[in-house]
Order: sequence, then C-alpha cells, then structure tokens
Amino acid sequence: MRTWIVAGNWKMHNTNEESVALAKAIKDGVSSLKNGEVVLAPPFTSLYRVAQIIKGSSISLAAQNMFYEDKGAFTGEISPVMLKDIGCTYVIIGHSERRKYFHEKDADVNLKVKKALALGLKPIMCVGETDEEREKNVTRAVVGRQVKEGLRGVDKIDNVVIAYEPVWAIGTGKVATPAQAQDVHAFIRAILKDIYHDAAAGIRILYGGSVTADNISELIAMEDIDGALVGGASLKTDGFLGIIKNIAGEK
Repeated sequence: MRTWIVAGNWKMHNTNEESVALAKAIKDGVSSLKNGEVVLAPPFTSLYRVAQIIKGSSISLAAQNMFYEDKGAFTGEISPVMLKDIGCTYVIIGHSERRKYFHEKDADVNLKVKKALALGLKPIMCVGETDEEREKNVTRAVVGRQVKEGLRGVDKIDNVVIAYEPVWAIGTGKVATPAQAQDVHAFIRAILKDIYHDAAAGIRILYGGSVTADNISELIAMEDIDGALVGGASLKTDGFLGIIKNIAGEK
C-alpha cells in the first residue's frame, strides 16, 4: 500500500513572517493526521524559519530546486548539502516553470535527481506536457521521454516521487479529468515497471495542476494517483487543509 503525499509548492510567494504564519496554521491543522504525508516547499529565504516551525511534527520540508554540485563558484545556486543542513527531506526537481523560464533540460533534471539521491534527499521529479503538445497528441511521447531521461542511470528508485503536472493545467484553472490523469499515471507506472520491475508498484505518483479541495476527491480515487503537488491552493490554509482532509478520507 502506497502512502499518499500532499506537497505544497509555495513558489515565489510569502515573506518570512507570512511563511511562518502559514506553516503554523498548517501544522495545527494536521496535528491529528493518522496517515499520509504532508510536505511544505517554501521559497529558499523561508526554509530555515519553516524548518523550525515544523520540527518534531509529521510535516516534511522540501526545497523548490537545487543545483547538482555540492559546492563551488555557482553564483545564485543552492546545493543539496545546504538543503540537508537546513532540514530538507525532499526537493522538487524539473518543475515545468524551471523548464520553461530557466531552460532546464532533461539532462539537467537527471543530474539533479542523481545528486539529490546521493546526498540523501528525496526528489519529487516533475513531468508533463504543454497544451500544444497535448493538441498534437504527443503526451505519451513527451512524458515518456521526461521520465526515462530524468531517471537515466538511477539504479534504485525507492526514494523517488514522480509528479505528473500537465503544463496546460498549472495555474490555469483547467484540470485533467480523473480519467485523463489516471491514463497518464498508469502510463508512467508502466514505464517504471519496465525499468524497475516490482519496485515500481511502490513508487508514488502525484498529480498537479489547479488542484483544489473541490476536485481532489475524484482524482485521488484513481488507482495510480497517490497524492498531489499543489500550487496556488497551498497558499491558503483552508484550501490546503481541505485537500489533505479529502485525500485522507479517500485513501
């Protein structure tokens, strides 16, 4: 049985004080949670403060990105060593916004995934097609390539989480239907099974893209959807806790 995850990606939002207030509210809201896992990914500037708030709780800390070297002359980058030191357990890698705005390629994602695993961080590796790619009916070709190239040379997948985020659904209000999402999730799991055999059954695959408390129940009911990577809705306590509550009720 796979344990569900709800990860809140705060993106470039929240000052330190706003991050502290939100983390406290979420911590209080999940204090009685008996199953599943909640992950918070604040901006780099708030990682330390949020780490102190959630210390000793069931909530895990994630960074939104990392570089693939331990240290060096890489101005503006953050290393996995620094993330581990500050208390991170997870790191989001290959988010579509990183691919779009910062031109990250599959090879970059692969380097980051391997480095994260080597340093004891759990990567949440993001994959997903654009609206144009969906219209051209190449979703499987794009997602399949991203999964295979992102995991190239990764021998053990136990600590990897995959997040399927159709780019056309991120921040647009559009959401893949449960059937559409399940189809791609099952496709991803089939790829993992081909590479990792029985280990693929235990890999958690999250859905992301305009997830709300209103639409998550139908999505999470699908066989191969194991949780959610939440953007905008994770910035509001009630909305984020509503997603968590509805997932906990289904899984």
